Amino acid sequence: MKSLQDILDQRDLSALFQPIMDLSSGKIFGFEGLIRGPADSPLHSPANLFAAARQQGLSLEIEMLCRQTVLESFAVKHLPGQLFLNVSPEALAHPSFKNGQTLAFMENIGIDPKRVIIEITENQPTFDFEEMRNALLHYRSMGFQIAIDDLGEGFSSLRLWSELRPEFVKVDMHFVQGVNADPLKQQFLRSIQSIALSSGTQVIAEGIETAAEFRTTRDIGIACGQGYFIARPSQVPPLHPPADVGCLINSNHPSEQPYRSPRSVTVETILRYVEPMQPETGIEKILANFSANKNLRAIPVVKNGRPVGLINRYEFVDSLAQPYRRELLGKKPCADMMNAEPLLVEKSTPIHELSGFLSESEIRHFTDGFIITEQGRYIGIGTGQDLLREITQAQIETARYANPLTLLPGNVPINEHIEHLLHSGKSFAVCYSDLDNFKPFNDVCGYRKGDELIQFTANLLGTVCDPVHDFIGHIGGDDFILVMQSRDWEQRCHQALSVFAHTSAALFDKDHRSIGGYLSSDRQGRIVHHPLPTLSIGVTWVIPELFGSHHAVAEAATAAKKMAKEKPGNSLFIERRHLRPQEVAEERYQGAEAHYG
Repeated sequence: MKSLQDILDQRDLSALFQPIMDLSSGKIFGFEGLIRGPADSPLHSPANLFAAARQQGLSLEIEMLCRQTVLESFAVKHLPGQLFLNVSPEALAHPSFKNGQTLAFMENIGIDPKRVIIEITENQPTFDFEEMRNALLHYRSMGFQIAIDDLGEGFSSLRLWSELRPEFVKVDMHFVQGVNADPLKQQFLRSIQSIALSSGTQVIAEGIETAAEFRTTRDIGIACGQGYFIARPSQVPPLHPPADVGCLINSNHPSEQPYRSPRSVTVETILRYVEPMQPETGIEKILANFSANKNLRAIPVVKNGRPVGLINRYEFVDSLAQPYRRELLGKKPCADMMNAEPLLVEKSTPIHELSGFLSESEIRHFTDGFIITEQGRYIGIGTGQDLLREITQAQIETARYANPLTLLPGNVPINEHIEHLLHSGKSFAVCYSDLDNFKPFNDVCGYRKGDELIQFTANLLGTVCDPVHDFIGHIGGDDFILVMQSRDWEQRCHQALSVFAHTSAALFDKDHRSIGGYLSSDRQGRIVHHPLPTLSIGVTWVIPELFGSHHAVAEAATAAKKMAKEKPGNSLFIERRHLRPQEVAEERYQGAEAHYG
């Protein structure tokens, strides 16, 4: 078996490349360069290779050879796009990297630094952020971009993101695998995506292994992905996605209609009281507090009950760790080292509003935490981690009551949403949508085709809803409820019927379309003709003072739906008695009807 020194002397390493895909367009954005040791050797595995290098004190030598092997192979194969080049924090600051050896090697083989993304592999704690920041500024000035690997898995990923401001972050595969069935992982990805949007960073999801994981990751808005479902690492990687991935790229994204719980969850729920300090408190005392409490992440600074600053543990300790800083600053007031512009949040602020604000503001507000106030006076602090926990809990509750076929809110959240609007005093339209002739279609064509028609209808109705003002729920089977506050809700109902009339035919067999329906036997053995499924929508206008509860609203909506179903074809019935009283005499059914062939 070859020794590690033999491998170095003979340069006996080989490079593999795994494609990284733009999830929205399907184009291969770039490739991550991976390394393998000699075949038929325990050191073929990169884990064994680097473990042996650490044991023998040859980590930097092996890493330098790995870099050169990957770069050389990338150039020889003339691969397009970007190259993600793995570099450890230790090597990043080492003179062999900083003095230009790698850059000179790249010039020799004809690779522009602008095509190379330094992917920081966090396999050990990183303490000297200042040195890393300076090194990265040096590499950026030469054209390199930066990526952080395995976000969520390493020792200090979020702080690395905050300190280094990379162009890319790669989410650890733990949070991607099974994400389609795990609300907690979905919320983690959504939260990371929100932070990324506010910081100008692109997210790459690692470890995508199934079509369901691909769809969910893409629909959350993650920019790029890699994993076995897209392509395995290979010496000659594919330049285009496989056919099954290509089909998903062009498939419709489901219309996301998240349920917003009416139970008002405010910032007060994540409040933690931390004893505040006065601006004149000595820095030595602040350090003693942090030393005594390892879980203390920040200390608020308050004067006359009003917050004036926030001291972040990591920045504070890092600053004092520099030579002679503690001796120079120890007796000075803590006001000299505090953040004088902390984020102040009133306790009554809904957590979804705070989450939206944080996604659009500086990332330090998320990592440092924020001060919670009551009428401007200090009452406690909150952290980004606590905020994520509350939002995740809300997402889990949403998933618990979702319809498993469409993932739309079910009966409980529908009723809660209606009750919430009734108590708020706002008028709204409740639209009860139902498929006509669905049972014979399901019996003749099978439940798989029936499920397909239900999902088609869910996506169609979701598309016509205003995502800000309207709510869509799935009662069960082929019945849906739309609670609409958009001003053009009636036009949106007409649009739904028109689109269904013109596009649903694609779901039906040619033979069935030719006779306009299905032939099946009834219980007496007679052949009966059933028309093709159509869509009926019954609408009731809800004025809160006229309806005592969601039960009364449900009865009115059911009556309106029955009126719509009395007419053949795609039909709309609007109960207008509470909408426009002057029209009562003009309407035969005290409603309005529309039909689409």
